[in-house]
Amino acid sequence: MAKIGNFGKLIVFETSDSRILNFNNFQRTVSASWKSHERIGKKPLSEFAGPELQEITFSVTLNAQYGIQPRKVLENLEKAVETGQVEFLIIGAAKIGKNRWKIVKMSEAWETILNRGELLKATVNLTMEEYL
Repeated sequence: MAKIGNFGKLIVFETSDSRILNFNNFQRTVSASWKSHERIGKKPLSEFAGPELQEITFSVTLNAQYGIQPRKVLENLEKAVETGQVEFLIIGAAKIGKNRWKIVKMSEAWETILNRGELLKATVNLTMEEYL
């Protein structure tokens, strides 16, 4: 098994002969807040107000053919969003950012559903925000 990373114990990203769970389209946003003070006859004066909360977005494909239980993972993620669970996000051997993260938004697309409503494949898009 090759562990890629994790979001606490909620999601473990890994690849092995029996299980593949990975992410794609990983994007991280780091921004700052600036204030503008108007001045008569002159350009506005800029003032640094401080850093904003960082944000991360990425997609995860949940495929039962690769040893994943899509419905179970989706239910666990939904619970984490609705209860405000916060965890460190680890990729490789390093934490992403200095602080823990919260999932502020998730959207899911059910791509393949078998007879009796068994979910074979789904994609979930996650938006995380730095937690202080």
